Amino acid sequence: MAHKSDLGIFSLSLAVKDLAVSRAFYEKIGFHQIAGEQDQGWVIMRNLNSVIGLFQGMFEKNTLTFNPGWGAEGETLESFTDVRDIQ
Repeated sequence: MAHKSDLGIFSLSLAVKDLAVSRAFYEKIGFHQIAGEQDQGWVIMRNLNSVIGLFQGMFEKNTLTFNPGWGAEGETLESFTDVRDIQ
């Protein structure tokens, strides 16, 4: 029987060409920033249970990500299971 563990917030990381334009688009459809620095080329955004990361110049392709140690609003979790250790 598997045990329940908190792997951290799950997100879709999107490789974008223009971070400002992409961020504005997602804000128009209800997302808000919970982490990141636009001047560093990345932001994490949330809309209810949907979380996306927008990354300019960091990745070639979109990726699926567990963010170890982060809760639903990007807050630090006191305890969590690091999926990288499981891998």
